[in-house]
Amino acid sequence: MDLGINGKIALVTAATRGLGRGCADQLAAEKCRVAICARDVNAAHQAAEEMATQYGTEVKGFGADVSREDDIDRLLDDVRQSLGDPEILVTNAGGPPPGTYASTPVVEYEKALNLNLMSAVRVIHGVTPAMKAAGWGRIIAITSISVKQPIGNLLLSNMARAGLTGFLKTIATELAPAGITVNALLPGTHKTSRIDELVQDRATRENKPANDVYREMMAASPTNTIGDPSDFGAAAAFLASVQARYITGHNLLVDGGKYSGLL
Repeated sequence: MDLGINGKIALVTAATRGLGRGCADQLAAEKCRVAICARDVNAAHQAAEEMATQYGTEVKGFGADVSREDDIDRLLDDVRQSLGDPEILVTNAGGPPPGTYASTPVVEYEKALNLNLMSAVRVIHGVTPAMKAAGWGRIIAITSISVKQPIGNLLLSNMARAGLTGFLKTIATELAPAGITVNALLPGTHKTSRIDELVQDRATRENKPANDVYREMMAASPTNTIGDPSDFGAAAAFLASVQARYITGHNLLVDGGKYSGLL
């Protein structure tokens, strides 16, 4: 299927690895002109070169910490100068540290909100004026299955991503008349460095081998597998497509059927 986004300018934040990289890969495979960022500018440049070579399209890498407002402003300026105004945006950021109410210092709350809520809010505010002027845009936020089913020991992530979900649902109705769709992708368990971190944390807390934790995670999925970032990226590419023009304000689970609720 031709998704109709060949040549579109796409910005994917935190995209040198994991789910962000999976999204950037799939958009590059569709011949979008892609901008990616990471805290490590060298890693961003390397990933961009790899994708450009693999997919035969223009990919640019930039250094940015999306929890910092100044970095976001600079990133958007750099992308505009290098490629133009983003027409497709995928917001992503690393997760905050695991913890419970009892173990999480209050000072960590604001950090988590900056990382997983305000980073997306700021980038979205930066790209929507040009999308409105063009009458077309796609905004896709990577959140989590936790917005439907909070995950124990991930208090900060549960809180920040739920707040982002409320923001996205609200702006989806405001931006729809301008031809801009706003959706979220909710990952379950995918093989990323974030999952490796959470597995190690749980293995330490429960005094068991990490491989046992991985096996338990796989068994918790109806597919008996852990997802791959490419599975996730394919969903992002579809939501960015011309065919997805009538899908907005939606939270799409990409979780192998793990979520057990009805809604």
